[in-house]
Amino acid sequence: MIAYCTNVHPAHDLAGVLDQLDRHAVGVRDRLEVDVLPLGLWLPASVARGLAADPVARRAFAAELTARGLSVSTLNAFPYGDFHDTVVKHAVYRPNWVDPRRLAYTEDCATVLADLLPASASYGSISTLPLGWREPWTEWDDAHAEAALTGLTSFLRGLERPVRLAVEPEPGCVLDTVADAVGWLADRVDPAHIGVCLDTCHLAVSFADPVETVGLIRRSGLSVVKVQASAALEVPDPRASRDALAAFAEPRYLHQVRENAPEGVLAADDLPEAFDELPGEHPWRVHFHVPLHAAPGGGLRSTTDVLVTAVAALTEEVHVEVETYTWTVLPDAGDLTEGIAAELAWARANLATGVAV
Repeated sequence: MIAYCTNVHPAHDLAGVLDQLDRHAVGVRDRLEVDVLPLGLWLPASVARGLAADPVARRAFAAELTARGLSVSTLNAFPYGDFHDTVVKHAVYRPNWVDPRRLAYTEDCATVLADLLPASASYGSISTLPLGWREPWTEWDDAHAEAALTGLTSFLRGLERPVRLAVEPEPGCVLDTVADAVGWLADRVDPAHIGVCLDTCHLAVSFADPVETVGLIRRSGLSVVKVQASAALEVPDPRASRDALAAFAEPRYLHQVRENAPEGVLAADDLPEAFDELPGEHPWRVHFHVPLHAAPGGGLRSTTDVLVTAVAALTEEVHVEVETYTWTVLPDAGDLTEGIAAELAWARANLATGVAV
């Protein structure tokens, strides 16, 4: 089945995590009429630390999930702290993979996930940031990030259940595109334990061909450990759609923009900057996760075609996680529980692949 990512829900402690699941996940499960609803669970670092340090607490948490008809085979460990601050922006990339806190957090998540995995799960997956934001980044940072991933690999080998790390390329980061991620990871990591998280919103923003991208990963010897089923905002005519697009220029999250110009892909680090810095003469794609089931209006589109094509190109079983964390900042978002259920229903109807969750 296909999971949904709970990083859309603000939570500061374990009680808050369970409260959000009661308020939304249980309702989504009921609307979809399934006995068990898979989650892509997000745990703030403090919550992950507490659970990792206490086997009794992990067993109790697993029992709470089971009692609600929820299962977990994948964690989203990209956001470290409060993902719902008034302004998040570049803070989501801290700590990066040079900072020891990132390794400690990921190890905590792996410890928790190993105890939450259903008996039928072939593996667990954890998605993580693409090393960090691109600036500042040096060869020294490269070496220390590689050492941290080597240390994580040793830790994962010691777990009783198989857990794999999925590195998630994102525009503006050290590993901006999938090609960047493949080039950096291929000779540095053990592909049995570390691979790629294919976020199809990020993929679309890069204007890379989805079929060629899946082939590139395969040829490199890496694998797609996890797919984040997501869609970007597409703007065929930026000048004509400026008013509609302005409604998406909200202050909490970073919304990187790319313009597909004949001379190459042009870049802006956020939507307000794009209005000033990009010519707007050619189509834009914006890093704004829009709901899978509902196309935006005002001359705007979503890139669900990239998602469907990428998933269809996969031949291996992968974890699929619907990750629309932007519900709370969408113009006219509507009811959150209903929206998540509608997205999952769309994904179940439109995505055909072996799903390992």
